[in-house]
Amino acid sequence: MSRNHSRAPVARQKSHSRSPAASILLVDDDVAVIQFMGRSLMEVGRLRFAGNGRDALRLAHESIPDLIMLDAEMPGMNGFELLQAIKTDPVLVDIPVIFITSHVEADFEVKALQMGAADFIPKPLRTAPVLARISTHLRLKHLTDELRRAASTDGLTGIANRRRFAEILELEWLHMRRQGEPVSLLLIDVDHFKLFNDRYGHPKGDECLREIAVALQANCQRPTDLVARYGGEEFAVLLPQTPVDGAARIAASVLESVRSLQVIHEDSPTAAHVTVSVGIACCSNVVDALSASDLVLAADKALYAAKTTGRARAMIRDINDRS
Repeated sequence: MSRNHSRAPVARQKSHSRSPAASILLVDDDVAVIQFMGRSLMEVGRLRFAGNGRDALRLAHESIPDLIMLDAEMPGMNGFELLQAIKTDPVLVDIPVIFITSHVEADFEVKALQMGAADFIPKPLRTAPVLARISTHLRLKHLTDELRRAASTDGLTGIANRRRFAEILELEWLHMRRQGEPVSLLLIDVDHFKLFNDRYGHPKGDECLREIAVALQANCQRPTDLVARYGGEEFAVLLPQTPVDGAARIAASVLESVRSLQVIHEDSPTAAHVTVSVGIACCSNVVDALSASDLVLAADKALYAAKTTGRARAMIRDINDRS
């Protein structure tokens, strides 16, 4: 669903909520294969089915699977086309994909591996090898998820760190260029935070940052929205498929949410409580000369304008404005 007209939550998950049973998506129009997999994987995880690529993408976005298994030959979108769609989708890119195929040619296997496939299961299917391969890839996926989560999480606030933000920003920028959908960015700075630390101490400052991180996340209900700690007392909120008016509404909500925390700041020249300033930038048109860094630069300039005109407010900067 596009955010051009609405920011109502959609049924897409940002990350996997691990459950005792793994989630596996089988993409195949062969009833015999579906029945075989249903019997074989009954104790391994929750199995869902799609008979074509379009339905597979819809199901994958509704609830992100731990593993995707797909047939190379399907009506409409074939296996290679579906694999390419998965590997260029920021939400699905990290899901391991296993081909189920009767193809035995080396060129076929090389092409699929180069495109990002994790493995092959040859037909005719046999229960023991199928279970062994699937179990191996699910274990690897779990370990990879844990390592990625540790490497991409800010230790203080528990939200994404700057490294993760940079990775997702590049992916969403590429997605915007392909789909022609808008992407917006908020840069948020805690007003007079040094004065807060000087008055109340760094432990209280850390507690304040954690509370603000929670408030930011509460304002970003879409699974593809990303809240990150950008550095020190600065945060970033990435809003894919969101035009500038939608970003402005989120910024206004962020300002109110932080005010509502009523964190006392007796040394602030702006207010008696902690406030934030917000810079907003949006790109809605594909322009070859622009890059993701231009979106960050525009938001940073908007943030500077918000701070120099009184703080505790949001300002918007046009990404095409180079002044």
